[in-house]
Amino acid sequence: MKVPAANSIKDDDPTGTYHHPTDVTAGQWTVSPSERPHLYRIRHRRANGEQHIDTVVDYDNLKAKLLKWDREGFVRREHAGPDEKPIHRSTFMRDLLESAGQTPGERDGSLAGTRVGNVAMPHGNGGPFVPAVNRAYLFAPRFDNVLRDIVENRRILLIGHTGSGKTSLIEQVAAHTNQGVLRSNMNGQTTVGDFVGFWTVKGGETLWVDGVLPTAMREGLWLIVDEVDFAEPAILAVLTAVLEPGGRLLLKEKGNEIVAPHPSFRLFATANAVGSMGQYRHLYQGANVMNEAFLDRWRVYRIDYLSRDEEAQVLLRTFGRRVSVQMAQTLAAIAADCREAFMREDLASAFSTRRLLDWTELMLRTGDPEVAAGPTIYSKVGAEDVALIRSIIQHHIDPHG
Repeated sequence: MKVPAANSIKDDDPTGTYHHPTDVTAGQWTVSPSERPHLYRIRHRRANGEQHIDTVVDYDNLKAKLLKWDREGFVRREHAGPDEKPIHRSTFMRDLLESAGQTPGERDGSLAGTRVGNVAMPHGNGGPFVPAVNRAYLFAPRFDNVLRDIVENRRILLIGHTGSGKTSLIEQVAAHTNQGVLRSNMNGQTTVGDFVGFWTVKGGETLWVDGVLPTAMREGLWLIVDEVDFAEPAILAVLTAVLEPGGRLLLKEKGNEIVAPHPSFRLFATANAVGSMGQYRHLYQGANVMNEAFLDRWRVYRIDYLSRDEEAQVLLRTFGRRVSVQMAQTLAAIAADCREAFMREDLASAFSTRRLLDWTELMLRTGDPEVAAGPTIYSKVGAEDVALIRSIIQHHIDPHG
């Protein structure tokens, strides 16, 4: 992106629309002349069409914005000329809509099971590893493709900020379908032995102990590899071998035994700073760069925080009549403002739905938002974050503010 010199605005006009060519969730920025001379109007529109920034800046501030957008990968939108119209553009969507539909099992009626969101899913085999059902959990329509990929046995990588609900999505799908789940957190303490297996001595006898991966593969469990962008290279190498549906695991330490996957086995991973989330890698110290060959073996979905309306619904479903609609909307707005501050790097910590629910629950017991925020929010963050979060809360609830 070329940024015009201070005296050459007329030669290279900065006005126009700036979008991210690969991150569809980034929304778009629009720069236009302001009614006031020598000033520019900047607006940001989210991917859902909601406009949440509309401000006027001078050229020096605009130049800083242009440089920041350039670093983040935004480009000025280019329009095809009159002679560049793709020859099949007029028929592509018609042909696609004729071919698109549900998963094969849904189309032919052979998939009998539980409906989760808008998708029919098969029943699991039950057992002690089935997560508890959260009746307040909201399966938003944007999750439908994830659910269909589970039915089709795709390898699914969910990326997004801490607390955006990546792991809970998979766990709640499993809970509603009576499916057992194992989790392995790549927190720097998980070894290849923990993941694959190891030999041990018990009662004078040498025994092999399966790790979480062969256990899940043999028993038809779902395996969630949390924070895969923190995994050591040896674990990533093992994962690569089983990423293809039907991929088998070779246990070299156990005499080259081959583990074939149970039909119910599914493999998931979560990450904070992979793919389109790579621009936030500095917020997640220690995260590794995932190469394209590894990423291409997954279906990668970006999971963003719930919208304000969705989060308000979750609050109402969780607490019922104890929380009014107005209270739920206010609490959801506080959480959204905290997250936007985190995205701007004004806050060092994210604000999860789990944290919001915990704060609300204690608030309903104490009747005091500030007292309830102590153990549920303030004690978990630094002093600067406390001051900013407190100001956001007061902005929304203080009748004298």
